[in-house]
This record gives sequence, C-alpha cells and structure tokens, in this order.
Amino acid sequence: MFKKVAGITSALALTLGIAACGSEETGSSFDSIGKQLEYEIVGIDPGAGLMKLTVDKALPEYGLDNWEVVEGSGAAMAAALKKAYDKEEPIIITGWSPHWKFSKFDLKYLEDPKGVYGGAEDINTIARLGLKEDHPDAYLLLDQFNWEPEHMETVMGFIQDGTDPTDAAAQWVSENEDLVSQWTEGVNNVDGEKLKLLYVAWDDVIASSHVVENVLESVGYEVELVQVDAGPMWAGVADGSGDAMVGAWLPTTHEDYYAEYEGKFEDLGPNLTGTKQGLVVPAYMDIDSIEDLKE
Repeated sequence: MFKKVAGITSALALTLGIAACGSEETGSSFDSIGKQLEYEIVGIDPGAGLMKLTVDKALPEYGLDNWEVVEGSGAAMAAALKKAYDKEEPIIITGWSPHWKFSKFDLKYLEDPKGVYGGAEDINTIARLGLKEDHPDAYLLLDQFNWEPEHMETVMGFIQDGTDPTDAAAQWVSENEDLVSQWTEGVNNVDGEKLKLLYVAWDDVIASSHVVENVLESVGYEVELVQVDAGPMWAGVADGSGDAMVGAWLPTTHEDYYAEYEGKFEDLGPNLTGTKQGLVVPAYMDIDSIEDLKE
C-alpha cells in the first residue's frame, strides 16, 4: 500500500504555502527540503509501477520513512508541477521520460546512487495470442512500429498545447511520412477489419496509441481505442478481449504484469528505447540526489 492516499485536490494543494526555493529563508539547504514539502512527493496513479518502486523500494532503501507519496494522476502531477514552477517553489514528483514536461520546464532527475529505479527502460508492443493468424497485416504493422523519444514528445506537445489526440496524431503522421512508410512496408490494405487497442491514460501512451490508430486506419482497419488502467490493459490482451497495446514499460514498470500473464501474450519487442524514470525536481532546486532527502 502507498503511505498516503490523496486525491487530485491534495496533489494540487501540495504547493500552496511553500516558501520559494531560492529565498533567503530557505537558503536552499538540503535539510530544509523535507520540512518545506511536509515530506510529501507528488505521485501519479496508484497502479503505476513507478509508484510501487518509489513507495516499496526507494523510500526504504534511502531511509526516507518519514516521506509520503501522494496518489493522484498524471494530470494532477503536471498541474502541481506547473503551479510550483511558476512560483519557483520546491516540489518533488515521480517523473519519467519521454514526457512533454521536460520540454516545457527546466527539470532534472535526482541522482539514484543505489540504482533503485534501474537503467533506461523500453516501451514494448504486446499482442494477443493468435493476432498474427487473424490479422497478419495489423500484426506486421505493429511489429514494425518503432520511433524515437523526440517523436513521441512532439505528439505529446501537440496534445498538451490543446490539440485533440486524434488530430495531434494525424498532424504528426502527415509530417513524418518517411518514418511511417517503414511501419507500413509490406502491409496490405484491408477492408474494415476491426481491432481493439488498449491503453492507459499516461501522456506517452495516449500519444503512441493514437498514432498507431491513425496508421492502422490508413490501411483500412476500424480501430477501437479503449482506455483502461494498467492491470486491465494487460489482462485484456492476455484474455484476448483486446488485440494489442503499445504502452508496455519494461522490464521494471510493468514487471509484475508481465510475470503474471507471461505465456498468454506475444511480446513484439520495443517500439521505443531510451526511457528513464525516478524522482524529478525543477533545476532551480539546490538538490542533486535522493540521498539528500534524508535529514
């Protein structure tokens, strides 16, 4: 269980009444960070592997028993970050990249000398068993889907700026025809075959899922995007009620789900490499390591 359960309101209110990090009063000293933040880290949804890593491993490993992780959502985390950043107030969030926040704000990861958060992860495409036989062209396209973090962040940026995810995906696809043609190489057009893609409401997965939806529809598929939590996403592909997902963070974030359903899905491998996760702070904060949180 997480050490503290709080809703979006708590996450947004976290930054209220906190002294500016660069003020004379705080002096940006390490030993005052916990008190300034009331020993709270702004988290995301409770089903995220990043939350489990932070609560079950990072806090105990670094002796941060007096710290708590506030449950919320990716949107609540981003709102709390913006509120603090605009006022140059201190804040610590559970963060990951690629994510649009790194292009909007000057942020840094706190060093993780104990290696709790591991190295860079991959984002994999996972398909239900039998998809290759039932929908060989969709399978081939999904297997060939591969892009870079900057591609994903561009789509995420469009969405963050107010563009509907469907329109953002269409804009990106139209501007990246050469890359998209690599995904569709050897793929035949179909006539209205139906596919169901499952995804979680994380900014990166929203971006990738809508881009894949757009490209699949361009070759004739009728795609239904279904938003679910991480557990049901994996369960749906494993039991065949969903055809595929393109947002499996491995080997750490979704480690438990991978182990639980192994043998009941097909792993098509990474569609994006070079991710990172951990605790993130604004660059103006005079703190560099998770170890600095221990008083």
